[in-house]
Amino acid sequence: MTTRMALLGDSIAWGQGAAHEHERLGPRLVRGLGLRDVDVELETYAVPGARSSGLAVQVDAALRRPPAVGVIVIGANDLTHREPVDRAVHALADAVRRLRAAGCEVVVAPAPDLSAVPHVPLAMRAVVRAAGDAFRERQVAAVSAEGAHVADPDQRASRAFATDPSLFSADRFHPSSAGYAVIADALLPAVEAAVRTAHVQ
Repeated sequence: MTTRMALLGDSIAWGQGAAHEHERLGPRLVRGLGLRDVDVELETYAVPGARSSGLAVQVDAALRRPPAVGVIVIGANDLTHREPVDRAVHALADAVRRLRAAGCEVVVAPAPDLSAVPHVPLAMRAVVRAAGDAFRERQVAAVSAEGAHVADPDQRASRAFATDPSLFSADRFHPSSAGYAVIADALLPAVEAAVRTAHVQ
């Protein structure tokens, strides 16, 4: 059985920084699920630079042909543009609510730890980490209340990026192809759980 899956969110969901299209997050998730005997058909609606406020348009597009599973990767641009937390969290929760109302299982990968980004000054890293932690906690609480699966809850991917600069692409902000391999591996358990839940409904 093939499950239709929609990938929404920002440049990480889209795959900016990967050297080749097949090394982006979406194709890596498809291959990883395939290795677990889970067959998915992927449609990507993510937009580089998107903030949570932009999810509504992506959800509109996805719901023209509702998927069984929606994966949302969002939050980094909300942090870099200092979006009001309440507004960003509300927009994310609304996106999850609309997908769930359409019968979708939803996976959310919340904001990464931007203190791992190489060009963040050492003196600012604690402040950046604290802001990200607070935002991510709000994201997790909001999407959990809407019935979403939370991906990478222990921030395994962010910890890897903090110790391995090769996981960043040449712009020193977006993931490299190797970085997307790490992110996909961290997201796969939650995505697989969502797909298998969709199968039994």
